[in-house]
Amino acid sequence: MSTRRFALAAGLIALTGAVSAQVKPGATAADVALYEGPDRLQKIVLGAKKEGALNIYTSAQSTDLGPVVAAFEKKYGIKASVWRAGSENVLHRAVEESRGNRFTVDIVETNGPELESLHREMILQLVKSPHHGDLIAPAIRPHGEWVGTRLNVFVQAYNTKLVKKEDLPKTWEDLVNPKWKGKLGIEQEDSDWLAGVFGDIGEARGRKVFKDIVAANRISVRKGHTLLTQLVVSGEVPLALTVYNYKAEQLRVQGAPIDWFTIGNAIARPNGVGVARKAPHPHAAVLFYDFELSEEGQKILATRDFVPTSKKIETPLNKLPMKFVDARVTIDEYDKWKTLYEELFNARGR
Repeated sequence: MSTRRFALAAGLIALTGAVSAQVKPGATAADVALYEGPDRLQKIVLGAKKEGALNIYTSAQSTDLGPVVAAFEKKYGIKASVWRAGSENVLHRAVEESRGNRFTVDIVETNGPELESLHREMILQLVKSPHHGDLIAPAIRPHGEWVGTRLNVFVQAYNTKLVKKEDLPKTWEDLVNPKWKGKLGIEQEDSDWLAGVFGDIGEARGRKVFKDIVAANRISVRKGHTLLTQLVVSGEVPLALTVYNYKAEQLRVQGAPIDWFTIGNAIARPNGVGVARKAPHPHAAVLFYDFELSEEGQKILATRDFVPTSKKIETPLNKLPMKFVDARVTIDEYDKWKTLYEELFNARGR
C-alpha cells in the first residue's frame, strides 16, 4: 500500500473510532447498560468523564467500600459522593425517592435482600457486563438487575483469651453443655442465617437444638454485627453465633483476641451492586458497576477480608464449605423466619 493510501486508511480508522466513541446525548441507564459493542468500555469511560460525578448509596462501612471508591476515582478522575446508612434505610430512601420522582442515586451497593426488593420495585436496571462470566453462580440473579460482588459469610467467633480452641463446639448440640451458660451471643435480626442453618440440618433438629441451647444457657441478643464482633473482642460475649467472617478476620489480623470457626457449613449470602434505572449519571454508574466486578475491584475487596465473587480471586476464605441463602427466600418467607427467630432467641430487641 502506498504511503498516501496508508495515511488515508489510518485516517478513516481514526475517524471511525472517534464516531463510535461518541456519547449519545441524553443517554439513559438502559442505553448504557445494555450496549455490548466492541467499543463499549471506550464509550462508557468517555460518557462518565463528561458526567464527572457519581452518587452511591451503600450500607458498607466506609473503611470497606472506601478503598474501592478511592481506586475508581483515581483511575477515572470521577468524583463519587457516598451516602451510607443501614441496609434498610438504603432501601427505604431509594424507594421513597423513586416514588416521589426524585432520581438522585446512580449506584446501590448493599445486602442481597434489599437489592432484590429494589428489583421488585422496578428501581434497578439490567446490565450486560463482560465481567459476569467471571463470577460464581450464586452471584448472578436470573433477572440481571443486581449482581453479587462479595459474600457475607456467617461464622462463629470466640474470644481467644476466654475460650480455648480445643474446647470449641463441633456440633450445635455441643452448645447445650452447661459450660456455655452466659457466654453466648447472637445478632438480633439474622433470620436469614436461621433459614440457611435449618436448610442445612433440617427444621425439626434445628428447632429442638436451639430451644435446648436457650433453655440451658441463654443467648444474649445484640443489635448489629459490628457491635457483636466488638463484644467478642471485649469478652462480654465470649462466643458469638452469627458474626460476619470478614469483620472477625480484620480484627484478628490487627491483633485482637478473636478468632472464628464454623459449626457445619458456613451460611453465605451475596451482597452486591445495582445500577439505578433512572441514574442521573448512567455512564459513571455502569463504569463503577464494571469496576467493582473487575479483577482490580475484586482484589481490593479481598484485601478487606471479604469473600469476593470473582472466580479469578483466590483467598483462603472462599474455600470454606458454604450453604447459600437465596435472597428471594429471605423476602418471600420473611415473616416465617423472623417470627421463628424471635420465638427461639427472644430476639425482639432491648
